[in-house]
Amino acid sequence: MRGKWAAGIKPRFFTWVIKDKLAVCERPGGYARNHRKVRRREEILWLKCQGFTRVTSLLASPHNLHAYDEEKLAWSHIPFASNDDPAAVLPELYEQLRAWLREDERIVLHQEEVGDRLMGVVAGYLNWSGLIPQGAQVAIVERLFGRQMGPPGRELVAMVPVFPKPSQVARAAGA
Repeated sequence: MRGKWAAGIKPRFFTWVIKDKLAVCERPGGYARNHRKVRRREEILWLKCQGFTRVTSLLASPHNLHAYDEEKLAWSHIPFASNDDPAAVLPELYEQLRAWLREDERIVLHQEEVGDRLMGVVAGYLNWSGLIPQGAQVAIVERLFGRQMGPPGRELVAMVPVFPKPSQVARAAGA
C-alpha cells in the first residue's frame, strides 16, 4: 500500500491517557451497526504504524479479536459488560495494565465506544496506580477526553478505594 493511506487511519476518539504508553479509542472499525471491516483494518494498521504492541478489548464478546491476529498485533480480552461486577473485573485489568506498562508495552484500550464507562475505567486506573491523587481523577480524565463523565463512570471511580492497591498486591505476593 502506498500514498496517503499507507499508514492507516486514526481510530475514532483516540486519546492518550499516558503519553506514548496507554491510549483509548472506540472499537477499531466502529461500534455496532457502524462497524466497517475496511475501516477496522485501516485503524489496526494505524495502531501498528504508531508502535502499539497490544490491543486490550473490554468488549463483552470476542468481536474483532481475529482481526488483530490477522494483522499480527498482540491482544488481550478482559470482558467488562455493563452487568459485570466491577470489583471482579477491574482489579485484574488494573494489574494487567500495570504489568504491561512495566514491560514497556504500548497499549490501546477499547470498548464499543468511548463513553462514561470507559472513562470511569481510565480514571479508576490512574487513581489505583497512584499516578494521580484521589479526588483529581475525574477532572483530569474529563479534560483528557474533552467531555464530562456521567454517573456510570463516576460510580466506577468511587469503587477504586476498595480495590487492593499495587503495593498491597505486591506484599501479598511476597514481593
